[in-house]
Amino acid sequence: MASTPQSPPHPTSFLYIPRTPAGRPADHAPPPAHVRGARLEPPEKRAQAKQPIDYFFPPPSVGDKLVLPGSLHWQLCTTMAVRVLPLLLVLVASVHGYGYGHGDGKLRVGFYKDSCPDAEAIVRRIVAKAVRKDPTASAPLLRLHFHDCFVRGCEGSVLLNSTKGNTAEKDAKPNLTLEAFDVIDDIKAALEKECPGKVSCADILAIAARDAVSLATKVVTKGEWSKDGNLYEVETGRRDGSVSSAKEAVKNLPDSFDGIRKLIKRFASKNLSLKDLAVLSGAHAIGKSHCPSMARRLRNFTAHHDSDPTLDRAYADRLRRQCRSPRDRTTELEMVPGSSETFDAAYYGLVAKRRGLFHSDEALLRNEVTRGLVLRYRDAEEALFLRDFGASMVNMGRVGVLTGGQGEIRRRCAFAN
Repeated sequence: MASTPQSPPHPTSFLYIPRTPAGRPADHAPPPAHVRGARLEPPEKRAQAKQPIDYFFPPPSVGDKLVLPGSLHWQLCTTMAVRVLPLLLVLVASVHGYGYGHGDGKLRVGFYKDSCPDAEAIVRRIVAKAVRKDPTASAPLLRLHFHDCFVRGCEGSVLLNSTKGNTAEKDAKPNLTLEAFDVIDDIKAALEKECPGKVSCADILAIAARDAVSLATKVVTKGEWSKDGNLYEVETGRRDGSVSSAKEAVKNLPDSFDGIRKLIKRFASKNLSLKDLAVLSGAHAIGKSHCPSMARRLRNFTAHHDSDPTLDRAYADRLRRQCRSPRDRTTELEMVPGSSETFDAAYYGLVAKRRGLFHSDEALLRNEVTRGLVLRYRDAEEALFLRDFGASMVNMGRVGVLTGGQGEIRRRCAFAN
């Protein structure tokens, strides 16, 4: 195989949407089975399943005799089911590892209504100020929340600094291009002044991501989406973790060169569906990248020194003219040319034409479900994608959360208490 250019010191990740060098709800119901990629039963079986069932299905039996309702065996079976089923459900939930919190600490919209009434308004004010100063700020704020949730869950570990004996997530190779930590620090300082020890850093990330994408969405900023100016409502009530590992970041974060099988596996490990994968990839509607992030797609992709065959040839030629050197970190590449600061469904039109900047974008066309969703969002009214994006962001925001008495509320986001 031909030699491959040396990996850049700041390699890209699946959601690589860095800013310029100058700067550092939706329906919450689970998606239907056909969207999640579940295998559907034949129509006749689905029809049978809709019929009322008056006994266990299949009916219990003793030997070759059917156990009928009202019999002694029936009573024994139902008694066992009533006692055992709840235990099984608890076991499944504990093994699964994904909840929305425990007891009184469950995530909910308006968690800070009493303890810090102005929390979300303070976050919005500081995010809006950052975006006014630099419109490219929306992408890195959104990206921070993604990278937090995919490693240890949405518990703010991406914000922790490395220590003498530990390299933290933010210093892992896939995270070296993360930015906007200063915006999060400004928000935390303002919240600590308003209501000390109440609002977690994990919730700040979730709210700031929602605000950032809302401010980049035209129908929202025009007041045509919601009265409160939000694309979707954020569930809050997360608490902060105290562990952060660079090794875990490398292991868990999706990569821009991931194929569809690896992407599906990564998302499934976070209890996220095929629909979530297709929808959350739409975050690439905003932001910019640089040549090292995708240089391998343009040259030396195979032993024949050619480009990635899944990349549209004309688009590849255009990118090669822009990226004369694979080490060029100055030239900016818009994720969606001409629309890198506006959040919309234009991304899916590019992917359908094989003009997604990353290999992981094109990978969406390699699965029947995700490909169908790409084409659907390309052709449908934009509101469909925006609603689904809000729902998938809520789904992601529930991954691995700490609530109730778990974790802590950090006084400073970069340091455990």
